[in-house]
Amino acid sequence: MKLIKLKSISPYFNLAAEEYFLKKDSEDKLMLWQNDNTIVIGRNQSTFTEINLERAEELNVNIVRRMSGGGAVYHDMGNLNYTYITKNDGDDFLNFAKFTQPVIDVLQSLGVNATLSGRNDLLIDGLKFSGNAQYVHKDMLLHHGTLMFSTSVNILSEVLNVNELKIQSKGIASVKSRVTNIGEHSDVTIDEFCDLLFKSANGTFYELSHEDILEIEKLKKEKYDTWEWNFGYSPKHSFTLEKLFPCGIISVSLDAAEGKISDIKFSGDFFGKREISEIENALIGIRHNYEDILSALKNFPIGDYFAGSSYEEIADLIKP
Repeated sequence: MKLIKLKSISPYFNLAAEEYFLKKDSEDKLMLWQNDNTIVIGRNQSTFTEINLERAEELNVNIVRRMSGGGAVYHDMGNLNYTYITKNDGDDFLNFAKFTQPVIDVLQSLGVNATLSGRNDLLIDGLKFSGNAQYVHKDMLLHHGTLMFSTSVNILSEVLNVNELKIQSKGIASVKSRVTNIGEHSDVTIDEFCDLLFKSANGTFYELSHEDILEIEKLKKEKYDTWEWNFGYSPKHSFTLEKLFPCGIISVSLDAAEGKISDIKFSGDFFGKREISEIENALIGIRHNYEDILSALKNFPIGDYFAGSSYEEIADLIKP
C-alpha cells in the first residue's frame, strides 16, 4: 500500500489529487490531507441550498464539489481527511465498516469510545466527529472521511445553515447532526494520529513526483477550480424571497438549472414605468450569483423598473 501525506491545504488541489490517484493505477493507497477553511459538498447536492453563501464569502470559505455522494461537510485545519483507494472486490461499495475500522481501532487504542453508527457516521458517546463517503471508478473504489480534532463548530454551523424558506432544491439535502471534536476526548494531535494510522496500514511512503503534481494541477484547473463543477453541476433549485423597498414590496421567484436562472418572475406593489418583463427576460440564462446578476441589471435604467431602488439592492434580492 502506498502511504501519501499531501502537503497542500488547497481543497481544489487535494480533491484533484484524490481523483488523479484513483484513476492512476490499481495499487492500494492511503492518503491523509487537510484543507484550509472549506465547504465540500456531495456530488449530487445543490451548492445553492447547502451553503449560506453570503456568510461563507464573508469568512473566506472555499467551496468545492467532490466526486462522491453524501452530505456537505466543513473542513478547517482542525480537521483531518483520510482516503483509502483500493480494488473493488464487488462487496466493498457501501461497506463503510471495512474502511472506518482502522480509524476506530486507533482511537480505541487511545481510550476514545469511537463507534460506527448507521450507514456512514463515526460517533464518540453519541456525537458525530466523522462523515464518510465512497465513489467507484471502473474496478477501483475510493473511500474518504473527515476526522474532527479541533474544528470550529461555530463556523461549521454558520456556513452550513441555509434559510430553508428561501431556497428549495431537488438535490440531496444534508442531514444535520450533533457534533464533537476528538480533541475533547483525547490529547492526541493530528500529526500523532497520522503517524498511528499510517503505521496501522503497514505500507510504503510515496512522495508526489513532478509529473504527479503537473497532472493534478491540470485536473484542478480544468475541473475543481471551475464554477461549472462547483456551482453549475448543482441540481435544479427554486428560490423565493420578498422584501420591502422604498418603492414598495418586491417579491421574486425563480427556477435555476445547472446554476443558471431558467425562469424568473417579479411581483409586488412596487412602482415602475417600464415593463418588468424586460428585466425578467434579460436574466434568463444568467448564472445565479450576485456578480453576474448585477452585471445584467446594469444594462437597464433600474429606477425605471423599480422606482427608488439601486442595482445593488435588486441584485442582492435575487442572489442565492
